[in-house]
Amino acid sequence: MIADISNLMACDFSVSVRSENINRLKAEVFDLAIIGGGITGAGVARDAASRGMKVALVEANDFASGTSSRSSKLIHGGIRYLENLEFGLVHEALTERRLLFSMAPHLVHPLRFVLPLYEGGRVGMFKMGLGMWLYDALAMFEMPEFHERLSPEQSIERLPVLQPKGLKGSYVYSDAYMDDDRLVLETLRSAHGLGAVAVSYVSAEGAVFENEKIKALKCRDGCTGDLFQINAKHVVASVGPWTDQVAKTLVDDWRARMRPTKGIHLTLSRSRLPLKQAVVMAADNDRRIVFGIPRHEMVIVGTTDTDYSGDPRNVHSTREDVDYLLQVVNEYFPGARLTKSDIIASYAGVRPLVGDGSGDESQVSREHVILPDPRNITFVMGGKYTTYRHMAEQTVEAVLSACPVEQVVKFIRNQTKDPLNNRATVETLQASRLMVSKWAKEYDFSAQTIEALVERHALEAEDIIKTYGHKVSGQNPSALWQLEAHHAIDTTMCFHLVDFYLRRVPLFLADPEHGFQFLDSIASTFAERLNWSEAEKQTQVDALYKHKNHELAWQQS
Repeated sequence: MIADISNLMACDFSVSVRSENINRLKAEVFDLAIIGGGITGAGVARDAASRGMKVALVEANDFASGTSSRSSKLIHGGIRYLENLEFGLVHEALTERRLLFSMAPHLVHPLRFVLPLYEGGRVGMFKMGLGMWLYDALAMFEMPEFHERLSPEQSIERLPVLQPKGLKGSYVYSDAYMDDDRLVLETLRSAHGLGAVAVSYVSAEGAVFENEKIKALKCRDGCTGDLFQINAKHVVASVGPWTDQVAKTLVDDWRARMRPTKGIHLTLSRSRLPLKQAVVMAADNDRRIVFGIPRHEMVIVGTTDTDYSGDPRNVHSTREDVDYLLQVVNEYFPGARLTKSDIIASYAGVRPLVGDGSGDESQVSREHVILPDPRNITFVMGGKYTTYRHMAEQTVEAVLSACPVEQVVKFIRNQTKDPLNNRATVETLQASRLMVSKWAKEYDFSAQTIEALVERHALEAEDIIKTYGHKVSGQNPSALWQLEAHHAIDTTMCFHLVDFYLRRVPLFLADPEHGFQFLDSIASTFAERLNWSEAEKQTQVDALYKHKNHELAWQQS
């Protein structure tokens, strides 16, 4: 029986559900077990569950804690892939971009991008103009706005802080920015509502085979240390840059296939780099692209692209990385005179690229690879964030191709083009924006708090206020974040402060104080809800400071 996504309400995907789900993982037999709770694993879980498959998912750390929360936070076709003649990839991404506008309008937002061209650049105005027409055409001319061509004077008028020297003009085109971590969480919530059994902080450490087919996953509960097995008919490994590492624990004849690369981003105050539209900056003689992206409370600058051979868990920004990005930005915006002291935060991630023999890291294809193994294991590697839904669909179809005919027929159709959350649709987002003043008066919260909740959760904002408003003083400066803490605990399986600060709210990246001025009230909310002792509360606070010192160590170098 195919589940009905359209009637799903925001569901309980709480910390308490985690223990219930672990008991289910131990006791039941699943059609599909998924390793990895990033965007790919979440998408596969939602797709498979929407077909009526019995689905399990385990994530070794917090959901979206790897690459999926450390992206450039863009939903885009990839204008630079045109030069590599990857037209199919661009068309697929632009098609998925259009779908995501309706699937998650509170998480995926249209944005205009300005691409300045200078004398001496490798691509001139004419050639770039052809590329812009092709980009619009590959989107089937279905985008928020068509591209524009600007003269040097118009470019400066659009971006007064832009370097005018040598400017030949610019092009402006449409793409989008997103909340990458929350897109994973909303996808998992939807999968959970469809019956998928998902847990965080459970690692897969091996496999059990019977008649040369996988029978079960060996797993460890990271919170208790307990070992258990998940009985499953098929396993999907969607672990990004950890693919080679995890694959070796599942099969003994795995050949390394990944070419992971490191990318870092900087966050700045919008007052220091006042961008109303994103800017595309060429670097390293046009071999790489660096974006300046206005996103809600901040501007994100990134990314770098260098080969990475270490453990992805240890990736962090270095002083060299920071200097590189600052140099690029200051070349394009010399009047800003940005220095390290202007940087609020940085974050680093590892791209799960599949090695294709390219000599240059930036030229490695972003195409995904789905590799079926006859032992009923499917490996998913590479890919673009933008195409996660389609990639998940193809992965489940690859799984079904190994199933008996009667199962294929039973699980033939998915429903993954529907909204992730029916409290957050295009219509409900528009309706909730009209209710900000009314709700502020009715529930005694500031209009600023209500507006922030609406923009982040659409109509679910009212659910949050109704459910938790009596526990929070509307006049408290931390009111918004306390409401978000309650919501995160009950709907995103969040039980660590560091996970909340990094992947549930933008405090660490966007706030000049990293949100530490609200730490006492937020930590107290978690402690009360999760029955933490004072010692546990201090351990959680210490872990947050440890992450800050690790990620921002370049500030001390």
